[in-house]
Amino acid sequence: MTFGRECDETTSRALLDRFIDAGGTLVDTANNYGDPPGASETIIGKVLVGRRDKVVLATKVRFFSGDGPNDRGLSRRQIRMSVDASLRRLQTDWIDLLQLHSWDPLTPLAETLSTVDDLVRVGKVRYLGVSNFTGWQLACANGLAAQHGWEPVVSYQGNYSLVGRELEREVMPYCAYAAVAVLPYGPLGGGLLTGKYRRGERAPEGTRAGGGGMSGQGMTRRMTDRAFATADVVGDIAAESGKTPSQVALNWVANRPGVTSPLLGARTVEQLEDNLGSVGWRLDPEHVDRLDQSSVISLGYPQEFQAWMAEVGM
Repeated sequence: MTFGRECDETTSRALLDRFIDAGGTLVDTANNYGDPPGASETIIGKVLVGRRDKVVLATKVRFFSGDGPNDRGLSRRQIRMSVDASLRRLQTDWIDLLQLHSWDPLTPLAETLSTVDDLVRVGKVRYLGVSNFTGWQLACANGLAAQHGWEPVVSYQGNYSLVGRELEREVMPYCAYAAVAVLPYGPLGGGLLTGKYRRGERAPEGTRAGGGGMSGQGMTRRMTDRAFATADVVGDIAAESGKTPSQVALNWVANRPGVTSPLLGARTVEQLEDNLGSVGWRLDPEHVDRLDQSSVISLGYPQEFQAWMAEVGM
């Protein structure tokens, strides 16, 4: 998401080179990432020339790809046009994972799913994923796909971290039940878990919370006393374990049930190096318990009712 926006082509190339050299295999982008939209795909296409087969390449369709009224959504027209444009920018013949970036209330779900199924059958797409869907929307998509014999949803990408565990209410239980892989974005809470932000202090210039738009607003909502308290626990455990706060937060997410791969959004090679230090080890169980307790959310009804029934053996 940073490529072509916070990161120029030179920096983006350095980040991808280091990631691939370190054994990274999943590269995730979207048709609207970058300034102008599509710049991220263009950069990735250039960088992956000669080594396309080394990565699982994922992109998305749904949000604006131009200024026209039809340059968004999940209609058959928009999906086909967007995929063809993404293939050109990415300089590839196929997309490993095409993700529906969000629910489209204006397009029949059957139209969307049948279109992706067609793209899989002709080899332009390998697998289907979704992002930012609710639990019922995800279940509807897979139910409809099973009914018609269409390509099923195999992955879910959503916001998930120690300061944002809402996916545990509906989405992650469904993913576990249906064997849908979970790809968490924002695993560092937009930077809050790194110690970048402080209680009562103005957000540093150049950070997401220090800017405007959707990212800035989302960060402001996330900066609660409870979130800062969780960030304090992350910092304490980092000091005790000889790791950085980022490494602790990423290791917690990476080892949650059902998680396939946390998605990293580094803007510098130094940040990426720090993030790469989150693999190859596991948090002490006592540390995991402290993190769990500091960040736990109320699941509410009927989840808590069903948990109580299971606890008492009913």
